[in-house]
Amino acid sequence: MKVYLRVRRRLVALIENLSHERATSDPADRLLPLTPLRYLMADWTTDEMPRLDGKTVVVTGANSGLGYAGTRAFAANGATVVMACRSIERAEAAAGEIRSDAGGEVDGDLDVRECDLASLDSVKAFAEGLRADYDAVDVLCNNAGVMAIPRSETEDGFETQFGVNHLGHFALTGRLFDLLDAADGIGGDARVVTQSSGAHEQGEMDFSDLNWEESYGKWKAYGRSKLANLLFAYELQRRLDAAGGETGETGDPGIRSVACHPGYTDTNLQMRTAAESGNPLMKVGMKAANAVLGQPPEIGVEPMLFAATTDVDGGAYVEPGGLMNMRGHPTVGRSNDASYDREDARKLWEYSTEATGVDYPL
Repeated sequence: MKVYLRVRRRLVALIENLSHERATSDPADRLLPLTPLRYLMADWTTDEMPRLDGKTVVVTGANSGLGYAGTRAFAANGATVVMACRSIERAEAAAGEIRSDAGGEVDGDLDVRECDLASLDSVKAFAEGLRADYDAVDVLCNNAGVMAIPRSETEDGFETQFGVNHLGHFALTGRLFDLLDAADGIGGDARVVTQSSGAHEQGEMDFSDLNWEESYGKWKAYGRSKLANLLFAYELQRRLDAAGGETGETGDPGIRSVACHPGYTDTNLQMRTAAESGNPLMKVGMKAANAVLGQPPEIGVEPMLFAATTDVDGGAYVEPGGLMNMRGHPTVGRSNDASYDREDARKLWEYSTEATGVDYPL
């Protein structure tokens, strides 16, 4: 029954897209943008990425998994990639490997910097350092995350999955907003690309206990953090559209917010989850699932790269276009109904602003 409902929802979303029934005259509610038909065809690959010479791209979690694959692709097309990572040592090792694989030097440039999303002070210091050295950021990929770990808290007292996956990126985006606003961007607009997950469909917002102080389920907490990613991405686009005034031009003031998810991708995120669980059987199960079901990071990162470099509308949701939207090349789809809840998005924005102390000029 669950499989039937999911397939049915995907078909309904596709029909709506083709019939243009999702259009709206309200610039602040452009959450389901009209998507060019060519972007519904899941055959895009990184070979179609444009040259990114002179562009600055920030990728969180750039030293492994999807972040590593994305960093490699951006740099190969001429971008300067700021590798925002918790561990400088691991990030430097990853940068060295990328350079080595490219014959000693990448086509673009790699700039390794410390950014621990579990610390608002670290996020602030990272942003201040970037503003001191760069005039603009063309693309921000909110990619880093933790998944289904035992309950713990960030340096600032937030439940770690919610704190790292959502609040850390909310603070980072806000602190880099002026650099994004100053950028020429890609196709005229800077991009904020927020990595979610199909697990958002299991997420529920409980504003009376966002930090899971009363009860905790590690997978439920992960789902909530990924739902929060989408609520944030879409609310950011609403506010950007509203800043455009009556014209409602997408991406005003020169920024587009796009969400994505990688499908089931074989990365070390699953193995870290298994290791944190302390259950050896889970490690065996994750390893087997990755081997059988997982697609390589070079494919899993395509939705993020697509969202960052193609002429996709702000407020779009980019996902794999293959089986159950868990495999394959990217396409523009639709996340679940809860992710488009305007009231939840408003409440989450207000909570996040107060919790992080970061205000957006919107």
